[in-house]
Amino acid sequence: MKKIIVIGAGFAGLATATSLADKGFEVTILEKNATLGGRARLFEVDGFRFDMGPSWYWMPDVFENYFAKFNKKPSDYYHLIRLDPSYAVIFDSNTKVDIPAGIEKLKALFESIEIGSGARLEAFLHQAAYKYDVGMNKFVWKPSRSLSEFVSLKLLYDLGRMDVLQSFATHIRKFFTDPKLLQLMEFPILFLGATPENTPAMYSLMNYAEIALGTWYPMGGMHEIVKGMVSLAQEKGVNILCNQNVEKIEITGSKAKKVITQHTSFEADVVVAGADYHHVDTQLLGEYRNYSDQYWDKRTLAPSSLLYYLGVNKRIPKLLHHNLFFDEDFKQHAHEIYTQPQWPSKPLFYVSAPSKTDPTVAPAGHENVFILIPVAPDLKDDNEATREYYFDLVMNRLEAYVGEEIRPHIVYKRTFAHSDFRADYNAFKGNAYGLANTLLQTAFLKPKLKNKKVSNLFYTGQLTVPGPGVPPSLISGLVVADEVAKEFG
Repeated sequence: MKKIIVIGAGFAGLATATSLADKGFEVTILEKNATLGGRARLFEVDGFRFDMGPSWYWMPDVFENYFAKFNKKPSDYYHLIRLDPSYAVIFDSNTKVDIPAGIEKLKALFESIEIGSGARLEAFLHQAAYKYDVGMNKFVWKPSRSLSEFVSLKLLYDLGRMDVLQSFATHIRKFFTDPKLLQLMEFPILFLGATPENTPAMYSLMNYAEIALGTWYPMGGMHEIVKGMVSLAQEKGVNILCNQNVEKIEITGSKAKKVITQHTSFEADVVVAGADYHHVDTQLLGEYRNYSDQYWDKRTLAPSSLLYYLGVNKRIPKLLHHNLFFDEDFKQHAHEIYTQPQWPSKPLFYVSAPSKTDPTVAPAGHENVFILIPVAPDLKDDNEATREYYFDLVMNRLEAYVGEEIRPHIVYKRTFAHSDFRADYNAFKGNAYGLANTLLQTAFLKPKLKNKKVSNLFYTGQLTVPGPGVPPSLISGLVVADEVAKEFG
């Protein structure tokens, strides 16, 4: 059997390894950290269980399709429940909107805010459903190694209906005028890496995923997905090694021959890099790198994040599982992330309290609280003083909203930001979400999934096709595995 070395045990690396092992390859994963899952790692302390990264389970069909490829189901590994309300949006300390699960209930909510918007929501979702079908079932499965993959009359017809040349901001204003509704519909765009004015309208498929397919939660936390994927990988014979920080990929002629860690070296017939693409390219390959420093510096990144993990020794009744604080100016915060990168003056933020749904993630009578502030990547002054400043800023607003003190009841606190993303994941410019989904960074315009100079070196994950996020990372792993199998199977 040909030997495959996969670098990184995030969603993309696990998907790649499992698929290749299923195809008959001998696969070893080398993971830098002591625990698996990449950004979806887990840590436990004092009876609290914290998911370190992803907290939204959207696009359940992608997970179903992933496990189905191996004759499995998500329910073989974890139990899902649909959240209702899906989440709360807080516009100020006295104004909150709970987003219900189900289209009919959401239409009624929209209608109560803006007359006629219920029917317009249905029309919007009809268009978005088409984009979701084409985008998630056709385009994201293209390896995007050349433009010719997209040259067919049917694909060109589909592309024409995807609104790739129209901005999301323009598109959404054809349906709604109320500022609250516009914010509700633009919120998923905030994490795609550009303002709604600079994001293609094709990404209304995100709204379809959120509204029609629902917001779900795997009991035990998002890391249960990782545990399920690891279990499946091991069932297929994948060898997974932790604490293996890759220091070099040894290349002879035009082939990667060995992957060298701080402990030992591993021979390989094929190498798949699921670690940070920029790190692999600039630090592990020397003259065999794919792209120049100038190329990387011109890439537009999605946001980084300033994160707080809090253990609270009481319950906070007013919080839901997911809570979005839109109590400051959306445009100002977006400007300070994307247009003129800086620490935000009045940031929007997100609060997750999974203990509202899952009693296993906190001790009895306690609350597990996760706070995320989207911030620009590559910011300076990521220090304790900065983190404490923003902690007090958001806690003032959070406590005003819930109507009670939280800070005196915090029994555990941990922060995480740019320097931690760099240290733990070698993240380019300390990013959290990968490349922005702009028009000029879509499909074949993204960094290529195969090295141009090394015939047996491939890339997977959020800096290559199809893009950032948990479902795209799963798909990225499967796409790359298919490409490897075509050439080396």
